Amino acid sequence: MKALMMTKYGSISTSLAFQSVAMPKASANQVVIRVCASSINPIDYKILRGDFKALSKVQFPQGIGRDVSGVVVEVGKQVHHFKVGDAVLSRIDESLVGTIADYVASESHHTTLKPEQLTHEEAASIPLAGLTALQALVTTANLKAGEKVLIHAGSGGVGSIAVQLAKSIGAFVATTTSTANAELLTKLGADQVIDYKQENYLEQVSDFDVVFDTLGGDYTLDAFKVIKKGGKVVSISGEVDDILAQDLGLNLIIRTILKLKARKIVKAAAKKQAMYRMILMSPNGVQLAELVDLYVNKKIKPVIDSVYPFTKSIEALEHLLKGRAKGKILIKH
Repeated sequence: MKALMMTKYGSISTSLAFQSVAMPKASANQVVIRVCASSINPIDYKILRGDFKALSKVQFPQGIGRDVSGVVVEVGKQVHHFKVGDAVLSRIDESLVGTIADYVASESHHTTLKPEQLTHEEAASIPLAGLTALQALVTTANLKAGEKVLIHAGSGGVGSIAVQLAKSIGAFVATTTSTANAELLTKLGADQVIDYKQENYLEQVSDFDVVFDTLGGDYTLDAFKVIKKGGKVVSISGEVDDILAQDLGLNLIIRTILKLKARKIVKAAAKKQAMYRMILMSPNGVQLAELVDLYVNKKIKPVIDSVYPFTKSIEALEHLLKGRAKGKILIKH
């Protein structure tokens, strides 16, 4: 079968190639999926260029892509809730990464049924970005109706889902974006849209319950200027906190280095008696099914920037790298 493979650390243009690889086989608790659509995420090119070498090194050649929607073609012996022919979607486990391919294996507990109301392209837009938003806002921040949340980069793949998810909970949602995307976010339900090209968001919001930091850098530290006393900052791009470092099983030396890097954030959090958490999304079929229900019930609608054919997957990643996508970039197989 054909698959897009990472051949070495480097750029999108120099370190990716289509290769013929072996067809995956389902282990006892897995299914094999014929890929109908996949989507791409910033983590794909970040791993390619070596951003996470210190945490985990890639053994090349390695597949790329973590989101999939397709049809089950093989079922493991211990799998009883899926059958051949089922339409499904999944956020693939890191050990199985490679959804920009003809077929991919998925752990059954990371997989859920695709409803007829969603196309494969729409379904493939959900897993990684949707689970990230859910695990940040619901699992970690425990966002409640009536609370105020600031979501950075609301027009991106994660942000566009997070805005809608927060509104479905009943929160007041403020979000940052560029002028070109302000109308989109208003349509998605944002209560306050801040154009970062014309406004300083720090002058527009205060005493918020939660900040969802999708950008990192100064945005992480500045989040503590926005939240109220006892508020919560959840980041997917900031400094690794000690809880995440322990969860990742990092050794004491690396944890000490990370703790030094995060010391300003820890100090800012302590000053506000606030919670700070850096999270890495975990595949979860049960939560994915919950997200799918929100789409079926039109609490969240897919936001798709563009759809590329499988043969143009490298161009799709180059488009994602520019950072101007409105919603998700999909690959049709």
